[in-house]
Amino acid sequence: YSGGLGVLAGDTLRSCADLKIPVVAVSLLYRKGYFDQRLDADGTQQEKPVEWNPTELLRPLSTTVEVPIEGRSVTVQAWQYDVVGITGHTVPLLLLDTDCAGNAPLDRELTSYLYGGDERYRLVQEIILGVGGLRMLQALGYTELTRFHMNEGHASLLALELLRERQQQEQTEWDFNKVRSRCVFTTHTPVPAGHDQFSYELTNRVLGPHLPLDVVQMLGGKDRLNMTLLALNMSTYVNGVAKHHGVVSQ
Repeated sequence: YSGGLGVLAGDTLRSCADLKIPVVAVSLLYRKGYFDQRLDADGTQQEKPVEWNPTELLRPLSTTVEVPIEGRSVTVQAWQYDVVGITGHTVPLLLLDTDCAGNAPLDRELTSYLYGGDERYRLVQEIILGVGGLRMLQALGYTELTRFHMNEGHASLLALELLRERQQQEQTEWDFNKVRSRCVFTTHTPVPAGHDQFSYELTNRVLGPHLPLDVVQMLGGKDRLNMTLLALNMSTYVNGVAKHHGVVSQ
């Protein structure tokens, strides 16, 4: 993690481990992080690149999944870190990684940087997290999950993947309520910069025709795909870190 959102996520997992709550967590493996901060004698911030070796802390898993990005399939692998509570209960944390041998060089860098790159890079990471995360959970045998918690809007594409999957499996009309009943959402940021928005031109080019555009616009916004709005519309329960988040969300 690189800030408050990550620290809070880590504390949540630690609490779940302490309380023996059966959860599994998913995030991305940022090999190069954000930056390492140092303050000089004058108090001026000095920034240095961060890079770490996942093999020192994590266990690589052999299972891989494919996610659609710009009309091609990108392979995603996972690493596992076990969060062990005071009771000995373990919560597995899965970190998704595209630095796989079969991927093109540029695709191998898609999960390298936290908050790196442009809008496309950020959207690609959210595809890997939301779509790839669900597919990885299923591939690893986590098939009996009853709730999905989206921690900030970064994982909102999870809801669209659940919706697409249910429609394909059941051959029914769009079952918004069934998917909504499985999702909960926490919003953390009461300022515009914390709520990712993407043009539909970019979304269609990068993600492709994942769902019909009219369905996505109904859930995520008419003019732009607002990830926070998507999560709000597709969750049965929403909470914020502070009371003011309720005001902003309304």
